[in-house]
Amino acid sequence: MTASHLVGNYSNLPLCSGLVKFTTVSETINLKILVVDDEPDVVTYLTILLEDHGFKVVAAADGQEGMLKAVSEKPDLITLDITMPAESGVRLFRDLQENPATAAIPVIIITGISHDFKRFLETRRQIHPPAGYFEKPIHPELLIAKIRELLGP
Repeated sequence: MTASHLVGNYSNLPLCSGLVKFTTVSETINLKILVVDDEPDVVTYLTILLEDHGFKVVAAADGQEGMLKAVSEKPDLITLDITMPAESGVRLFRDLQENPATAAIPVIIITGISHDFKRFLETRRQIHPPAGYFEKPIHPELLIAKIRELLGP
C-alpha cells in the first residue's frame, strides 16, 4: 500500500460527525498525545484532528524518535503506526511496555496492516494488547471516542 492510498481518503472524512461527546478545550488542553508515524500526511491529519479536540500533539517519524519523545515529553497517550523505518512500531510498542517510565502510557495502534495483525498482537505473551487498534483510514469520531474513553472527559 502506498501512503496516498492510506491517507487519500482522509480528505473526504469529517473531523467529527457529532457522535463524540464534546468537552471544552480547557478540559483537554493539558493532555498530550504523541503521534508516531512515518507518513507526513497522516501526522498532519492526526495533529489537526487532535488539536481541534483540544489536545496538545507531539510527533515522531519513527520508533527511535518515538521512544525518545515518549520518555522526554511524557505524553498521556501514544498513537503508533506499525510499519516505519529505523525502528518498527512493534519494537517500539514492546520497548514502551518494558520501560518503567513509559509502561503505563496507553497506546493506540493506527496502521494500514490488516485486522489479522491485531489478533497476532493479542496472542503475544511478551506484550500486553494495545489500548486501541484502528486500521487506516480511520473514522475520526471513533478515534476521538476511544481517546476520551482512555483519558477521561
